[in-house]
Amino acid sequence: MRLPPSPARKGRPYTKGGKSGGTREKRPILALVERGGEARAKHVDHVTSKNVYQFVSCNADRKSRLHADESKLHPGLRTRFVAYETVNHSQKEYARGDVTTNSVEGFFGIFKRGMTGAYQHCGEQHLQRYLDEFSFRYSNRVKLSIGDAERAIRALQGAEGKRLTWRRINPA
Repeated sequence: MRLPPSPARKGRPYTKGGKSGGTREKRPILALVERGGEARAKHVDHVTSKNVYQFVSCNADRKSRLHADESKLHPGLRTRFVAYETVNHSQKEYARGDVTTNSVEGFFGIFKRGMTGAYQHCGEQHLQRYLDEFSFRYSNRVKLSIGDAERAIRALQGAEGKRLTWRRINPA
């Protein structure tokens, strides 16, 4: 099912204004957070139904129960998973039983606090690296019984065989 573009949007990206900030400062990010588990996040140029479907399909098991908001960007996911349940934020519904988006919103809260507090400035070309770092931290936290030593070992294993040079970060 393909939805027609909203006439009010007039080609603008799917971002919201209001209390959470204007659209100029926002960069589109897709994220999945397993309740009590790992996080995955990806920066995209524009959020579309297609790239949402691809991201979720590549990162979530079909046997999963997927909890989402009422966005119209993921209609194809409804039949892909064992359960696809939504909460309707526009109707002030934030949880219904155990159906909630609190895990992913908590991840974004940690990410935003880190970006405004510790890092402050991030060029869009580096955003994916920051997302990877925060996903690693979230996925390797003490609450998951991963201590400092194990986290350091996992970080070193992830860096094995990789060399990051200035030229590769900023191609001239």
